[in-house]
Amino acid sequence: MLTGGCHCGTIRYEISEDAPRHALCHCTDCRKSAGAPLVAWAVYPETAIKVVQGTAKVYHSSADGRRHFCPDCGTGLFYTNAVIFPNLIDLQTATLDDPDAVVAPSAQIQVADRIGWMKNAHQLPEFERYPEG
Repeated sequence: MLTGGCHCGTIRYEISEDAPRHALCHCTDCRKSAGAPLVAWAVYPETAIKVVQGTAKVYHSSADGRRHFCPDCGTGLFYTNAVIFPNLIDLQTATLDDPDAVVAPSAQIQVADRIGWMKNAHQLPEFERYPEG
């Protein structure tokens, strides 16, 4: 059983199955809604995710897309689209209590929208914590 929730703790969820697919999405919609250069998503059957605390607000981000987020802190949690993903729900995996517990991403998608400087982000220097100076 995996668990997770929003930043402020208003919304909590449980997942009862393994994710069949996990990807990093670079699309403009994901970037704009998250305020981040990409978003990691794992797709599950709708029945596998149970919200056990709180109620997400739903934003109609496109004709068929629905983004579910915490109405208090704004954390994005889920994405549904009955046309593209019938009976499935995408979960923002960074909202898991232990993101390492889900299968590692197997693809980067929507790279046509990727921010140019993200292509080589893996080559940047790394620091364990915020560097001094």
